[in-house]
Amino acid sequence: MQLENSFTVGAPPSRVFAYLLDVNKIVGCVPGAELSEVVDPTTFKGKVKIKVGPITVAYSGTARIVGRDDANHAATLEAEGRETTGPGSARASARMTVEAEGSGSVVKIVTDYNVAGRVAQFGRGVMEDVSRRIVNDMAACIKSNVEAAEPGAGGEMASPSGPGAAPVTGAAPVAAAAPATAKPVNAFGLLFSVLWARLRGVFGAK
Repeated sequence: MQLENSFTVGAPPSRVFAYLLDVNKIVGCVPGAELSEVVDPTTFKGKVKIKVGPITVAYSGTARIVGRDDANHAATLEAEGRETTGPGSARASARMTVEAEGSGSVVKIVTDYNVAGRVAQFGRGVMEDVSRRIVNDMAACIKSNVEAAEPGAGGEMASPSGPGAAPVTGAAPVAAAAPATAKPVNAFGLLFSVLWARLRGVFGAK
């Protein structure tokens, strides 16, 4: 089955792409996901717990960045996981691109996936609706963190440098804002945990 999703971020493609491929940062934006191990720069393990209706399922698995094109801000990700307390499994392959749009960027994701087990009873329509909700939640988290890091976006005040530079006075210290994180989502989050396993390396073992 294939799903397509996209969202915009008010930051240049290079900044957005770098954030999306920094698993230690992106994992906090994936609902229900935890990073358990960084095997190497392209391989990650983690776990994800999701709730679909009355069913709660936990998965553990591995995600890999199998292709990366920094010049064109594109990456291909593959992930697979198994239920921790049942016979279910999931596999997914996702192609992610970040393109310039106006003064910001648009992130496009095309995912092919296959699931077996209890969650397989839910049809395509349900999964499409839920995936859009999950992407919206992740997009809000990503936008908040990436846009807050933009120069001049209310972050740290620049300090003068060089010999004889006068210190800045009369300015109250500004506390660094805590990164935004996604709230748990009662939905079919497996697909996008797989996705953003890198983004996604986000499911693995415990």
